[in-house]
Amino acid sequence: MAEVTRDIILAALGQVRENDNGQDVVNMGMISGVVVRDGNVGFAIEVDPAKGAAAEPLRKACEAAVESLPGVLSVSAVLTAERSAQQGGGASGPAVANQAAPGQNEPPSASQGIPGIGAILAVASGKGGVGKSTTAVNLAVAMSAGGARVGLLDCDVYGPSIPRLMRLSGKPETFGDSQLLPMENYGVKCMSMGFLVEEDTPMIWRGPMVMSALEQMLRDVRWGELDILVCDLPPGTGDAQLTMAQRVPLTGAVVVSTPQDIALLDVRRGIGMFEKVDVPVFGIIENMSYFVCPNCNERSEIFSHGGARETADKLGIGFLGEIPLAGEIRQTSDAGEPIVMARPQSSHAAAYRSIAQQVLGLCRAAQEGAGRRAPNIVIM
Repeated sequence: MAEVTRDIILAALGQVRENDNGQDVVNMGMISGVVVRDGNVGFAIEVDPAKGAAAEPLRKACEAAVESLPGVLSVSAVLTAERSAQQGGGASGPAVANQAAPGQNEPPSASQGIPGIGAILAVASGKGGVGKSTTAVNLAVAMSAGGARVGLLDCDVYGPSIPRLMRLSGKPETFGDSQLLPMENYGVKCMSMGFLVEEDTPMIWRGPMVMSALEQMLRDVRWGELDILVCDLPPGTGDAQLTMAQRVPLTGAVVVSTPQDIALLDVRRGIGMFEKVDVPVFGIIENMSYFVCPNCNERSEIFSHGGARETADKLGIGFLGEIPLAGEIRQTSDAGEPIVMARPQSSHAAAYRSIAQQVLGLCRAAQEGAGRRAPNIVIM
């Protein structure tokens, strides 16, 4: 197989002309973030924010130019309106970023629903390190084991962990006009930036590029018919969360936290964000809630206990359940075997199944109401 290099990709893209002035996209400085991995290619195309969806034919032309190269197996190009195209910058040359605040200079979307997908659930956390991705994976697998048609979207572009937690590797195949097919394990369809780049590759992307990548992982993936799409959001209240709230009609969100006060402060901020963008918060999950010694069976509350339930009561939202701090959960997660699948008879798996059933019920109840459009967010 012919070796595919960055220079070869840029040479091919140099044949693609921008319609307005006839110059090629490389010399105009529109190409950035080129990633090559085993014949799989990804890059970003920076366009004038005013062009919006009108730049989609240009994106497809760039993908087609690279796809025709010997040795290229797949191509993923994303549009970003981070800056107006700069003359003469080149793909690796300097460029002046005119970055708008998230939500500005973006064309408003209409329905924003994803055909074939019923409910869309956000799994969020106020801060990192609270076990949110492990929770999202176990909830998704538990829902699938219970008979639901489930998808899992890894929205953490900077630190994707779903491939490892779901024991998935390799590249997604393409279908038709560059549409990606999700990878699947344990009955759950998955998509992650981790399938498209090397595990240790740093994603040095600014907000608009992240937003564009999420948009394409949502809408350019052949998800098929799903009862629920579980979205594992990155921690905090940044661009990814804003993109999901603005561009996607989220059915609801669940927030994962550990019991201690410092984590719960960030939980309140995260819940406040969802309330501001009109996303229902179904409840809080207290992870690492307590520890039971496997030798003496003595219970210890290492990170305190009950803080999430108390916070939920104060905020008037649901409390969905407790997940203990347990070596089994860590071991099965590291092995890429969610505990609800690896040890379905364990009390830990039962706790995840109970929460999954509650969340599915809440999603169904929300869907019975009027269809919900994603809000338009105005940055003041």
